[in-house]
Amino acid sequence: MILKDFPDAFETERLLIRRPAPGDGAELFAAIKESLAELEPWMAWVHFHKTPEDSEKSARRGWVEFLERKDLRMHLFSKGTDTLVGSSGLHRIEWEVPRFEIGYWLRTSFTGRGYMTEAVRGIAAFAFEELGAKRVEIKCDPTNTKSVAVAERCGFHLEGELRNNEKSPGGELRNTLVFSMLPEESRKLRGPR
Repeated sequence: MILKDFPDAFETERLLIRRPAPGDGAELFAAIKESLAELEPWMAWVHFHKTPEDSEKSARRGWVEFLERKDLRMHLFSKGTDTLVGSSGLHRIEWEVPRFEIGYWLRTSFTGRGYMTEAVRGIAAFAFEELGAKRVEIKCDPTNTKSVAVAERCGFHLEGELRNNEKSPGGELRNTLVFSMLPEESRKLRGPR
């Protein structure tokens, strides 16, 4: 089977959104270190980034998985700079549908300015327009009010709440909200890209 061909980068109004690349590790590490207190309650993977070398390995894994079309992590850079604003992407891919889940986190110094809403709109539009998505999901803990707000601002539909379906990084049971968007709903995403 030939892997689907599509761009590995695109732009929104303020962001360059692209696949991870070798050499991203130092900036990725700096962004995670700066944002650790905000990420720890929600993201178990932050503890695998103890050194810049760990983050470089992660970026290279993300690069390979993107090339293999297994996971489409995307790094978010402030346009015209080398500053990593955060990370997002299309995960838990089911190419036969095709269906994708958007995950996201934002560097602390960039919160509260609409960067993540801009990125999620751009990535969802990319999924529908470039990848032919039939369904895009966002899943998050209902107590993660910032993530919930991004899904709502981007026009995703709340389908329901999965109760006691997974453990938090701290080991407590938690619920998960499931938001979705279908192709006919994606026209809300169009705008500067």
